Amino acid sequence: MFENTIAAISTSLQDGAISIIRLSGDQAIEITQKIFDRNIMNAKSHTIHYGFIIDQDKNPVDEVLISIFRAPKTYTREDIVEINCHGGTFITRKILSMVLSAGADLAKPGEFTQRAFYHGRIDLSQAEAVQDMIEASNNTAATMAIHGIKGSVKKLLQPLIDDLMDIIAQIEVNIDYPEYEDVEQLTTNDLLPKTNDWLEKIDHILSRVQTGQMLKKGIDTIIVGKPNVGKSSLLNALLEEDKAIVTDIAGTTRDLVEGQIHIGSVQLNLIDTAGIRKSNDKIEQIGIERTKQEISKADVILEIRDIRDQQNKNKDSMQTALKMIKGKDVPIITVLNKVDLISTPLPNTKDVSRGTIIETSAVTGKGMQELKSELLKLAGFSENQSIYMARERHIHNLLNVKESLKRAASYLNSTSPQLELFAEELRGASDELGEITGKISSDDLLGKIFSGFCIGK
Repeated sequence: MFENTIAAISTSLQDGAISIIRLSGDQAIEITQKIFDRNIMNAKSHTIHYGFIIDQDKNPVDEVLISIFRAPKTYTREDIVEINCHGGTFITRKILSMVLSAGADLAKPGEFTQRAFYHGRIDLSQAEAVQDMIEASNNTAATMAIHGIKGSVKKLLQPLIDDLMDIIAQIEVNIDYPEYEDVEQLTTNDLLPKTNDWLEKIDHILSRVQTGQMLKKGIDTIIVGKPNVGKSSLLNALLEEDKAIVTDIAGTTRDLVEGQIHIGSVQLNLIDTAGIRKSNDKIEQIGIERTKQEISKADVILEIRDIRDQQNKNKDSMQTALKMIKGKDVPIITVLNKVDLISTPLPNTKDVSRGTIIETSAVTGKGMQELKSELLKLAGFSENQSIYMARERHIHNLLNVKESLKRAASYLNSTSPQLELFAEELRGASDELGEITGKISSDDLLGKIFSGFCIGK
């Protein structure tokens, strides 16, 4: 399929102990032999060879270890050579230049993994998981990535694809060869329960996928409230550092202040926003407008109030914020802050707003652990849940599958069931699932996916 041999630097291009230049293709060993002082043409697979890279005049360039991997038991299912050299940027570039001069082509971004996909070693979801592993910023993301590399996505979807194709085949036999008495005639009573079962499975998968996507990038948690309710203090307390400026002057926070924390294996992206109030200050107005924009993107909202306002029954305490939040379909935690400043607890706070209510003190730390636990719970995370793939295109495909199955069900529920249209919708659903694994993929889609990889992977 691929006639040329490719090469690239597979390690970070910076000064370090070692660098690796990787080659893949039919000529990988032959090209390396041209610049290596030991005979490796008949070397066995999965062996390492010590020697020197030499120039055209047989002068030593670097002391190296050469790893030989022969097809098909390699990452790309082609012959692979890895040159382990000293890690200086100059010498690494020099050896790569020598490899290219000896006949290799510079690899495109993701081309090694692309070859692994085209040669059938991995499916498309596994290829994407390779990139996810490289980009993983927390333990949860890394765990999801390794499961993806091991083929968890295909194992999850393949039974559903097989089930859909079996029913499609049986319907086509029923329609084209009604005289075959040994083939079961499918009816609405047979197909409707199956379709509803498929819809339930897709809903379950979608829920786990959407949670996985959120956990991969971190949970975007926005802190909103009126000025001086303790938003910045709460941010600092969660981060355990003085990230935001804290004063008694209302409207101190004019712009967004961001920070990240890890609770267990989950990353929270915390965003402190400008206090919400009517203001004639143009800079403060810009900050308030940015707050509105962040609310629209949030995974979880922390609605901060001064607990003394609740004691004094200050009904206007968060009216502006509530109007902004109203209708936003995300979890909301109402935080009654500054509990250290009241002498007696509130008798009842359950009517404060929709969502969970937690009393905290950013000064003493009261309620902070409870708040962290609640953030994880409301974000939909549970250590016992299976978290699946986390890509926007997967969600798009699964939503299309769901719509196809709903239309299929409608054809069964009509006055006269239309099995041909029902089967066509099942075929569309199967194709959408096939796009996730790469069984059905356009060149444009593949090009877009692999172009996002780093060169050398």
